[in-house]
Amino acid sequence: MTANTSIDPAAFLHEQLAQASPDLMRELLGTFINALLSAQADSVCGARYGARSDERTNRRNGYRHRDLDTRAGTLDVAVPKLREGTFFPDWLLERHRRAEAALTTVVATCYLLGVSTRRMDKLVRTLGITGLSKSQVSVMAKDLDEQVAAFRTRPLHEGPYTFVAADALTMKVREAGRVVKVAVMVATGVNAEGYREVLGIHTATTESSAGWLSFFRDLAARGLSGVALVTSDAHAGLVEAIGATLPTASWQRCRTHYAANLMP
Repeated sequence: MTANTSIDPAAFLHEQLAQASPDLMRELLGTFINALLSAQADSVCGARYGARSDERTNRRNGYRHRDLDTRAGTLDVAVPKLREGTFFPDWLLERHRRAEAALTTVVATCYLLGVSTRRMDKLVRTLGITGLSKSQVSVMAKDLDEQVAAFRTRPLHEGPYTFVAADALTMKVREAGRVVKVAVMVATGVNAEGYREVLGIHTATTESSAGWLSFFRDLAARGLSGVALVTSDAHAGLVEAIGATLPTASWQRCRTHYAANLMP
């Protein structure tokens, strides 16, 4: 079976992350929010934190901590304080329900696409924040890129992951100046605490045996263990990769994919 092209990849991953282990989403949201607040405060001050500049109009003076309730739990938000005047992110703390949903979407998009200055600038503007310089966005993107990379390569120590589901999506990406299609392989599992967790994402030129085998070998190397059942479509390469890397696990064909195959 070929990669699924009937759903929006960004919406799919947003749903997966929103329902994943709250500790993982809470960490990503906290990092993103605090990095964004720091960049916004630098913009108000006219210079980066700790930098000497003739364009500086204000200085930072510590932080005040505020709790922000989200679907992933309560976040400790560090709001920068200024020596002159006040800085308050009303886009976040006064309309937190709307902003929290937007932030979750931004984090999911960063996870899926990677972080670049241009993308980060567009994502920040979706929250209604303008005035950040390119250098501030660049620094912020670099910090978040490291956070996303750490999340994507983290050890899988929340196991055993008794149940695992695997699927592939087709996405269009820009590569060497042209737009091409790639297969994005996604694996989710149920961890020891009963939460659904995004285990990993892997890209390949096409959904093939080699691609799935490489993906599952990476998951196993990162600590995937205790798998009793894997649910997926009937792609031959995927089934072979499961048997090669998880020999003690059973395999079950996804009912949704099976029903789709039966449709005329």
